[in-house]
Amino acid sequence: MLSSRNLLLKTKISKRKQSRRALSKKPNLITKKPKLGPGNQESILAAIPHLSREDEECEEVEGEGEDGNFSLKGSARSHSHGVQPLGNLYFSTSSINSRNTGLGNLQILTDELFLDILGLLSGPQLGVLSTVSKSFYVFCNHEPLWRNLVLDTCQNGFLFNGSWKNTFVCAHNSSFNIISSGIKVRDFYSDYLFQSWLCANLEMKPEWLERDNIVRKKGISVEEFVLKFEEPNKPVLLEGCLDKWPAVKKWDREYLVEVCGDAQFSVGPVHMKLEDYFRYSDRVREERPLYLFDPKFAEKVPKLGMDYEVPNYFAEDLFSVLGNERPDYRWIIIGPAGSGSSFHIDPNSTSAWNAVIRGSKKWVLFPPDVVPPGVHPSPDGAEVACPVSIIEWFMNFYNDTKSWKKRPVECVCKAGEVIFVPHGWWHLVINLEDSVAITQNFVSRRNLLNVLDFLKRPNASTLVSGTRDRVNLHDKFKSAIEASLPGTLDELKLKEEEKKKNQKVSFWESVTDSKVGAFKFSF
Repeated sequence: MLSSRNLLLKTKISKRKQSRRALSKKPNLITKKPKLGPGNQESILAAIPHLSREDEECEEVEGEGEDGNFSLKGSARSHSHGVQPLGNLYFSTSSINSRNTGLGNLQILTDELFLDILGLLSGPQLGVLSTVSKSFYVFCNHEPLWRNLVLDTCQNGFLFNGSWKNTFVCAHNSSFNIISSGIKVRDFYSDYLFQSWLCANLEMKPEWLERDNIVRKKGISVEEFVLKFEEPNKPVLLEGCLDKWPAVKKWDREYLVEVCGDAQFSVGPVHMKLEDYFRYSDRVREERPLYLFDPKFAEKVPKLGMDYEVPNYFAEDLFSVLGNERPDYRWIIIGPAGSGSSFHIDPNSTSAWNAVIRGSKKWVLFPPDVVPPGVHPSPDGAEVACPVSIIEWFMNFYNDTKSWKKRPVECVCKAGEVIFVPHGWWHLVINLEDSVAITQNFVSRRNLLNVLDFLKRPNASTLVSGTRDRVNLHDKFKSAIEASLPGTLDELKLKEEEKKKNQKVSFWESVTDSKVGAFKFSF
């Protein structure tokens, strides 16, 4: 289900079609002649050099854009194959785009479609095809192609070896090693390929991080939490909840690697040891880094489950009446800076809490009645089309929210803090640094009726997640609630009906009530 939070772990190139915006619409991404800025830093938008020799690979690109809008990471290097944004063609002394000349009759295909076709090939076939021309060489070495090959063929994990192509080759022939540097192609212009590189190397802009309008609370009672946040379905950031967690003191990298040993954790579609995952996360530079997201971590490594406890605010979890048949509900999350989760709604209409143990996370949340810009859910909610990467959403859509009447709730959740995510809220999360967190989804009396309504939808077999028995989950859950908590459902339904009656105001009352004001149409 595309709205499930672990969906984004494996990028499918075909998902890009509705989300990439042409770079030519962003004037500040059209590069010009290099110039020196403050501190003798080259402009990020300095033209990428026309190199063809491998020994020029180490040239770094640093600094800020002409209008200060974007800045690259200090360690960013120019595109490994010399790809430039299409706007650069207008400033080139040559009017030739080698992308087109090298593709011949295939130049009429969009980059997305051509990559979709290449995605049907095997590794050896891509290797052979890369010798056809310089243009084929660039496309066939597009890293996401090799990433998908690794994830498809290495279900029991992989040892990342500098690049996805090198990782694939070494996984099948460990004695063979590819030269890490590639050939740079002159006059190759592609917005699509360049933006993939740009999103992998872009720093988070300060203005993307400075807005913090979430309500923060420390030391409030459970009753106050329920009254002010859970019942009205509003997010809140809670401080001081983790002070007694052993995990806060113990969970550094060395401890986690030692205690986890050879246990294998879910990383997208593959399973791998934590030590191998850290090897990957330390070396990779891509627009959507894989993150470790495992629902069985406490069963695999019981010590991890003993190092934390559920905060009192979330102690009631009615899915527990199902015992071992309950859907997945808790996860350990580990990922590098730039990893995270694009916009989604938590599964099965549950609420959630997310506790940061190491690092920090940027959160953007929209209420259930507001679909985030750039996000296109299907009518039945089974699928969601959104930008390829989280950075791309910030680049292309974040500013749109500034003019909206209903602006998102935003915050940076730091180590030791917990965020409450109410059911039905859209949310995006990106790690700002290497991060470790625990998250749990839960069902309390406040959202029990919503969960039951969700589970009995006609397309439950598509929407429900975290369990194999999707179709029968509603009946099992309802029966278990009635057996364990007799009368609870009737009581909640009665309260819901009374609440609706109190909220309902007749048309005539809205017209005649002087406190309400005159009725008027508003479109």
